[in-house]
Order: sequence, then structure tokens, then C-alpha cells
Amino acid sequence: MSSDIFVLALLVTVVVAGSALCSGVEAALLAVNPLRVHELAARPVPVAGAKRLAKLRQRLGRTLSVLVIANNGFNVFGSLMLGGYAAFVFEQRGISGIALPIFSIGLTILVILLGEILPKSLGSRLALSVSLASAPLLHFLGIAMRPLVLLLERLLPAITAENELSTDENEIRQLARLGSQKGQIEADEAAMIAKVFQLNDLTARDLMVPRVAAPTLDGLASLETLRSVLLRNNAPWWVVLGEGVDKVLGVASRERLLTALIQGRGHLTATDLSEAVEFVPEMIRADHLLIGFRGDKNGIRVVVDEFGGFVGLIGAEAVLAVLAGWWRKPNT
Repeated sequence: MSSDIFVLALLVTVVVAGSALCSGVEAALLAVNPLRVHELAARPVPVAGAKRLAKLRQRLGRTLSVLVIANNGFNVFGSLMLGGYAAFVFEQRGISGIALPIFSIGLTILVILLGEILPKSLGSRLALSVSLASAPLLHFLGIAMRPLVLLLERLLPAITAENELSTDENEIRQLARLGSQKGQIEADEAAMIAKVFQLNDLTARDLMVPRVAAPTLDGLASLETLRSVLLRNNAPWWVVLGEGVDKVLGVASRERLLTALIQGRGHLTATDLSEAVEFVPEMIRADHLLIGFRGDKNGIRVVVDEFGGFVGLIGAEAVLAVLAGWWRKPNT
């Protein structure tokens, strides 16, 4: 007779443990960071279970269906089986009147506490570790339940949808802000991430030095004639203009011009020492402009309007000032 009690206790352990395993894995799959899973699976040497976990999360509806079926198998069928067997054991001992209600209440409490609440809390806290460890078992469980799952998918098409990995600016900004608050990334790094997205909202017109304030030189004038102008203004780059109003011949660095003066080559003109320059439309976005500066030796652009007229000058430092937080939108 004591063996019956032992078998009953063993069955209770199996049912509660099975329910706990399903509940914990389900919570872990829902809580795990999909970007982290993608990063682990995309490594040259993927972390064990990462690729399989990524595939399981891609069809999350199907994976959760497998877990729900297994979990309810333990909770519903297991409880019914235990109730029937417990009634038989207690009736044999002549204590079914009081023992069966107590057993039912105790089993319900065990399933709630040890089969649901505790494992889900642990699964959420250890989401990545639990998900990676359970991925192989879930894979084989899914294969075993494939006919039943396919039937459910025909009855409930919503569970067949694939989970696409995506994000947007607002999510990234929020993640950076939360990471800064939690101390996982530096505050200045979070601020710079936000500034990167600001580049998409700014144009060359917002950041350029307007034509009226841009340093310009007469391309036909000699350096000796321009000496006083060069000494008064320490702008690193000068726009070299021709005879026409919007005739831009190139740009010249102040360092090169002053070097020529020191070397006694004051008879040369600004045009002789100018460099070719790229022209950009005033409505080009700042992020595209920044990419264009990569590998550029002078890091300067002449901004033109829709008619090709010279309207301003912009350098790489103007775009970088936005990222550094130095740029402030002018009052209008």
C-alpha cells in the first residue's frame, strides 16, 4: 500500500515539474531580447542553440502553440489523472472523504506556485539562458507535434504569421535612454545616438555659413593684394570667385595661401592655389552630406540653390558639431 502513495507522489512531481518547465520556457521566449538572439546567431561562430532559437522565434506562434499544448497536457490531463488515481488510493485506505479534498487543494496550490508563478518569474529573469538551453528540446517537440500544430494553423491562421525583426528611431532612442538610466551605456553616448537621428532632419541650408558671411576671395587678385584680408580673417577655407556673381572657381586653404606669401610668391593669384570643390544642393540631408565627406581631403563643400547659384559654404565640422551637441538651431 505504501507503494501507491509513492507512485502518487511521483506522479505529482512529474505533473508539477512538467508544468513548471513549460511555463518557464514560455516566459523566457516571450521575454528574451530578439535583437540579442539575432546577434548571437549571426556571429561567425554562433552560440550553441542561437540559430535554432532564432528560427523558433521567427515562427513564435507555432512555438507557443507547442508549449501551450504541452503545458495544458500536464495541467489538465495530468490533474485529471492524478485526481482519479488519488481517489482510488484514498478509497483503498478508507480516507477518501477527507483526504481527497485536501489533496485537490494542495495540488492546485502546487501547480499555481511551483508550476506557474515561480518558473515564469525565473524564466523572465533568465530569459536568454533558458531560451538557448530549451531550443533543441522545443525543436524536437515541434517535430513530434507537427500534425496537431498544422491542424491548428489551418483552424487559426493568425498563429502562422512570421515575426519580423525590425525597429525604428523611437525605439532606438528609448533603448539608448533606458541604457543610460541603467548605467549600461554612458550618458554622452545616449545623447550622441539621439543626435545621429537629428541629422536626418537637418539640411545643408540649416548648417552652412551663408554666402554673406562666407569667406571669399577674388580669384584674379594677387596674394600680395589679399594679404591684409587673409591676416584679418582666420577662416581655414576660402571660396575663390571669378568675374561672374556665382562663378566659383574653387576653394583655397588659408594655410596654403599664407605659406605662399611667406615663400615670396605673392605674385600668384588665389586661383593659382585653389583646389577643385564639390557642389551640393542646399536641401541635401546632413546624414548624406556626412557620408560624402569620408575620404575627402579638404572636407569642404560649396552649397548651391536650385538654380546653381552660390548660397553658402559648409564643412565636415559643421555636421560633426551636431553630433557633439555644439550646434544650436538659430532663432527665427
